[in-house]
Amino acid sequence: MTSAAAAIPLLSCKGVGKSFGALAAVRDLSFDVGEGEILGIGGPNGAGKTTLFEVISGLNPATAGTILLDGQDITRLAPERICHAGVARTFQLNAGFDSMTVRENVLVGAYFGRDSRAVPSLRVGRETRDAAEGALGMLGIADKADVVTSRLPVLDRKLLMMATAIATRPRLLLMDEPVGGLTAKEVDQVMAAVRAIKASGVTIILIEHVMRFLVQLSDRVMIMHHGEKIFEGLPAQLVNDRTVVDVYLGEGASERLKAFMERADHV
Repeated sequence: MTSAAAAIPLLSCKGVGKSFGALAAVRDLSFDVGEGEILGIGGPNGAGKTTLFEVISGLNPATAGTILLDGQDITRLAPERICHAGVARTFQLNAGFDSMTVRENVLVGAYFGRDSRAVPSLRVGRETRDAAEGALGMLGIADKADVVTSRLPVLDRKLLMMATAIATRPRLLLMDEPVGGLTAKEVDQVMAAVRAIKASGVTIILIEHVMRFLVQLSDRVMIMHHGEKIFEGLPAQLVNDRTVVDVYLGEGASERLKAFMERADHV
């Protein structure tokens, strides 16, 4: 565990479970995430990774266990209250308002993502606009601010979703497969964006199948299988874990990943 995680954790999941009838999608899962850390989560399809995000963000509340954000119990809070407490999320699918511009999408996140708006105003204030413009700049899409969202290519739609989340000024960002379907060059662009988000002080949990992305960015890695944690440790330890190799990576992928990590260490 890194020194960040050894301190009082920003997020702490204790015995978290999520069942749908007789199906246990997440089973007795416990882990901590330290402030300023990136935790990478991998595992086969159906391992319970996205369900875990739904539990943390309140979209599908846990059926067992406790989730603490900076020591405060958020296990049963509504999604909007969890968002206002400082948890933002991106999704596998490129969510956005297609008929609105890039700037308008990010303004929605900045306006509604931090405070309750029972009676929304017809105008947004300077603080909201500054948060939106800052997010557009951080994600490198300020030059596309006036483009209608439906016209964006896949990469820019992913960056827009990240910018909208960052505009809520979160403490914790949950990212679900941020580079799925992208080219190698585009993966590198998203990697740079994630590093910029971390440098701004945001803690990140990301789910990803692209292993070079996962191991290069993550301070720690957790691998899930059938709703359970089968590995948690440093990225360098991943390729030597027999259970991970047998259940998830396979011998060939494990050797390729090991060679990649060795090359990266010498760059």
